[in-house]
Amino acid sequence: VADEEALLLPTFTTMPKKRRANGRNKPAGARGHVKRVFCEASGSMVAKDKAVKRFLVRNIVESAAIRDLQEACVYDSYTLPKLYRKVYYCISAAIHSKVVRVRSVEARRIREPPKRMRPTDKKEGAKKP
Repeated sequence: VADEEALLLPTFTTMPKKRRANGRNKPAGARGHVKRVFCEASGSMVAKDKAVKRFLVRNIVESAAIRDLQEACVYDSYTLPKLYRKVYYCISAAIHSKVVRVRSVEARRIREPPKRMRPTDKKEGAKKP
C-alpha cells in the first residue's frame, strides 16, 4: 500500500536557476518591485534593474554639417553641444540589435564589465620611419 501511495503523490523538485538574481541587478531578497522603463527598440516595458542600459552621447549636428557650421561660426573655438541620453533596452531587443551578446554558461559568471577599447591618438600611432 505504501508503494502505491508513493506513486500517486507528486514529487516536487526545484527547477535549475539560470542566473543568480534571475537577470536582475539586485541582491538576493533585497527589494520587491522596481519601476519599469520603456524599451527603446520594442516599446515594451521592462524592469529598470533588468534592462540593458547604455549612455548615448552624440553630436547635435550630423558629421556632414559640422565643418560648414564651424566655418560660418563667428567664434573661433566654439564647441558644438552634445546630446546626452540614457537608453534602455529589453533583453530580447538588445540581443537582436547586437547591443549585447549571448554568453556561455561559464562566461555568465563573469560579472566585471569588458575592458573598453579607448581610441589612441592618431599622431602617435602613425609614425613615419
